Amino acid sequence: MDLKVTRCEIENRIAMVTLHRPGRGNSWTQQMNAEYRHVMAGLDENPEVRVIVVTGSGKQFCVGADFKALDHYRDSDDDYVASLRDDSMARPGHGVRPEFDHDMAWHWGLRKPVIAAINGACAGIAMALAAFCDLRYAAAGAKFTTAAPRLGLPAEYGLAWLLPRMIGITQAADVLMTGRIFLADEAKEMGLLNAVYSREGFLEQVMKTAADMAENVSPMAVTTTKRQLYGELLQQDVGAAIEASKRLIGEHMRSADYREGVSAFQEGRRPNFEPTL
Repeated sequence: MDLKVTRCEIENRIAMVTLHRPGRGNSWTQQMNAEYRHVMAGLDENPEVRVIVVTGSGKQFCVGADFKALDHYRDSDDDYVASLRDDSMARPGHGVRPEFDHDMAWHWGLRKPVIAAINGACAGIAMALAAFCDLRYAAAGAKFTTAAPRLGLPAEYGLAWLLPRMIGITQAADVLMTGRIFLADEAKEMGLLNAVYSREGFLEQVMKTAADMAENVSPMAVTTTKRQLYGELLQQDVGAAIEASKRLIGEHMRSADYREGVSAFQEGRRPNFEPTL
């Protein structure tokens, strides 16, 4: 697929995926959705990639849905759900759990960790994209808003399910019902972000985390941990989670990565883990 509104670069086992609509705030379109899914599917299958970083071109992450699309639905009788169906799109992360086989939730089915590097405005559907990533970092002063209620819309793309689990129902009600703009520092206080970095050198700071993960953690262990983290989010039985983790630990202890991890720790060197296949 020719990439027109996204970019992808791979270096040192880290993939940088960029939402790229200069002059349009990297606003989300069906074309961007198709390209993004295509790129992410390819990266998840690439054994040379261990970490994926998602960011936006210029000074913005993604300002939400393109206003041309919003205008279209305002003046049209088209069925919104039907208009989004496109069986030709890539299906990254699918097949792990039925709950993950949906827009944005497919991030949880990926083998690779995904880091949202929120370099600027993050609005609407971009809030969902970032929320379904595994780690989230933002540049100081970056603006966040769900925007939906100010457009006459309800919470979108599962945010009414996800945000209460991330930041608590009190904070989620505020964010989802007011649609107000809030800044990165407040988002960090809520628990939405892992960290806030200065704009100067923002990506370099994020890449330090990506590089550490690419160099020092087992890809197989990260994949399994993702399966645990998001799968167990859907369960209520802590005992079942404990017993499942014990079984997984036993399986991993028979792996080459475990032997390498222990040896590297004992020898005081960086581990040489196997790529995820």
